[in-house]
Amino acid sequence: MFGVRREIVLKRLRTAVLIVVAWVAGAGVVAAGAAPQLRYVVILSRHGVRSPTWKSERLNQYAVESWPEWGVPPGNLTPHGRALMKLMGTYYREWLSGERLLSQQGCGDVGRVYIHADTDQRTLETGRALAETLLPGCPVDVHSEPEGSRDALFDPIEAGIAKPNWEIAAKAVRERLGDHPEHFLDSHRAAFEALQFVLAGGGGAPKKPIEALEEISVTATGKSVQLNEQLSLASTLSENLLLEYTDGMQGKDLGWARLDVDNLFRVLELHEVVSDLTRRTPYLARARGSNLLDHILLSMEQAATGKTAPGALGPPGVAVLILVGHDTNLSNLSGMLGLSWHLPGYQPDDTPPGGALIFSLWQLPDTAQYFVRTQYLAQTLQQMRSATPLTLAAPPAKEDVAVAGCESATGSIGCSWDTFAKSIQKAIDNRFVSM
Repeated sequence: MFGVRREIVLKRLRTAVLIVVAWVAGAGVVAAGAAPQLRYVVILSRHGVRSPTWKSERLNQYAVESWPEWGVPPGNLTPHGRALMKLMGTYYREWLSGERLLSQQGCGDVGRVYIHADTDQRTLETGRALAETLLPGCPVDVHSEPEGSRDALFDPIEAGIAKPNWEIAAKAVRERLGDHPEHFLDSHRAAFEALQFVLAGGGGAPKKPIEALEEISVTATGKSVQLNEQLSLASTLSENLLLEYTDGMQGKDLGWARLDVDNLFRVLELHEVVSDLTRRTPYLARARGSNLLDHILLSMEQAATGKTAPGALGPPGVAVLILVGHDTNLSNLSGMLGLSWHLPGYQPDDTPPGGALIFSLWQLPDTAQYFVRTQYLAQTLQQMRSATPLTLAAPPAKEDVAVAGCESATGSIGCSWDTFAKSIQKAIDNRFVSM
């Protein structure tokens, strides 16, 4: 039986029960009545809305009509996507200044903000857009590896840091599918049909990869684990439709006038399940995410102790660490840490453009005890489509999430620093880590 969706539901139920038990028992829970102070925050953000990574000639094979033109090279941040990230920067500024982690005016906090982005245009420009509104008019650098290189934080496999056993990885994915993977196709048939309708309407597409899918296979290559070509294609095309919607496209440019918020939600089911299998499966998640998570933990340790930690991102004294990567990175860390979220309008554990995983380090002034709160947030579909200004009164959608081993973290309750650090260390596989 195909168990991925059932696994997500059961995990949420277990987490909910543990939260209630922890609240009642008070074991390991930080007192909600204290007045904690925000001391440090890590924001791991996906880049903003981009154009499809495939050229039009390739995309046009899979629809009756041509896909729209984006006005930017494949895979680049769009002007609308950049504007959305500036709105996120404004929101982060209001939040962080409201918590007195940053000043409300001036450039005195330039040295307390450290931004590191992957080397792609879309990640670099996302980092710059965030910097422009997080500290307006201030010279905030966006750090990155040299152009053309692979950053081991965001892509440790291509960088040569992580060398997983791909046969083991493929086996792990097959095990998650269970003994009857054909049930996967039955449970997601409506999503395939919705995607085929958007691509072809009442007619027939030049190619019909969706209809040709009758079984699911998992194959280990020399560099990855691959599902059926048709399934991977369905994931890519459904993501491209999300990009059209969030970029504010209208008329025929929006799914050939056949896409609306309802069938978009349906087709995104295909992207979510492929992401879940290929990015959140624990072995794959550890291989791709351990190096990034290790550096995040070292950075938080440096902030908590005030002592230089080799491998930390940014020097001592940094209060805001922003890492700009990809949906892959968010899915990897959520798979490693057992995180799960479900924001309104999205599929479970979806990682839309501009979405971010946030680790915030708080201190209780009376005991000096540190604790960590973990959240996931993202602009809603409508906020992105309409470029809605974001404020504390009108924030992006967000949800508290519980790190495995820290299931008591919810609302104003946090996981103690020691417990959090031990949970993170347990999730990291040192075979895939490099200083």
